Amino acid sequence: MSNSLTIVLEDQVALSDICGINDINLKTIEKALDVRVLSRGNEILLDSDDESKHKLFKQLIEQLTSLQRSGYVPDPDMVNAVYQSIRDGNDDAKNLVQDLAIVIPGNRKIFPRSLHQAEYIQGMNTHDVVFCIGPAGTGKTYLAVAHALKEILNKERKKLILTRPVVEAGESLGFLPGDLTQKVSPYLRPLYDAMDDMIPVDLINRFEEHRTIEIAPLAYMRGRSLRNSYIILDEAQNTTREQMKMFLTRLGEGSKAVITGDITQIDLPKKNQSGLLHCMKILTDIPEIYFSFLDTRDVVRNAIVKKIINAYENEQPE
Repeated sequence: MSNSLTIVLEDQVALSDICGINDINLKTIEKALDVRVLSRGNEILLDSDDESKHKLFKQLIEQLTSLQRSGYVPDPDMVNAVYQSIRDGNDDAKNLVQDLAIVIPGNRKIFPRSLHQAEYIQGMNTHDVVFCIGPAGTGKTYLAVAHALKEILNKERKKLILTRPVVEAGESLGFLPGDLTQKVSPYLRPLYDAMDDMIPVDLINRFEEHRTIEIAPLAYMRGRSLRNSYIILDEAQNTTREQMKMFLTRLGEGSKAVITGDITQIDLPKKNQSGLLHCMKILTDIPEIYFSFLDTRDVVRNAIVKKIINAYENEQPE
């Protein structure tokens, strides 16, 4: 390995934590940098002659070591978060990750993987009405669910309400089999997928039984006044102006609302009728409302997703 970069860690606990169980963190670094990474004795080695990767690798290990000394145990999520933050040009990824991690009691920590995601989390920390607009895979729904579960488990809010326009503009549920919950559940599957990744299924079931978590199609929100609740409106690009106004005026004392949507995937017959687009025009000057805008740099799914989104965005009209 004549072209390798070697970093020596004298602290064996730090070395073990940074490598991870069965070297899972080193494998995550390998995937991110597309090079071979391995440990030997008290050394971590990068097998590459690419100076730019040497620099990234050195910064990454330094930041992870700093976090480990602060009491964090690095895992693949943290490795990816720090790596992406460094790639985005943040000089101190440690502070971004450490200060804005969403800590879900008794289970795990969710780390921002980009500056935009960190700003989104900060917005949810400081505002009671937050809009997050961005393409698929940028974490807008996932982070909203994580933040909501944190507040529910910390007893900062009494109820989590998940809602979305379940059938584009019309919300015609009658033809679907089952009761209301069974009718709506398929449309809210992405929200459940996020919860499944964060807390045990039996806890989700218990929350539903005690109505701590409630699913409600947007059409059924009319007339309600929601107090001490955390409400997530997903797929908001498919709300009409009237539906969005109705939703926003449901908020009662002690409630927080996070509205997420992708304005490139509007399914309404007339796209200019989107309630989300309308809000972007008329609500941005209200200081109590926070708008977060994510883009392809914030995509955290498979790397190919970012390339697919860019291809569609760069497509020339025929």
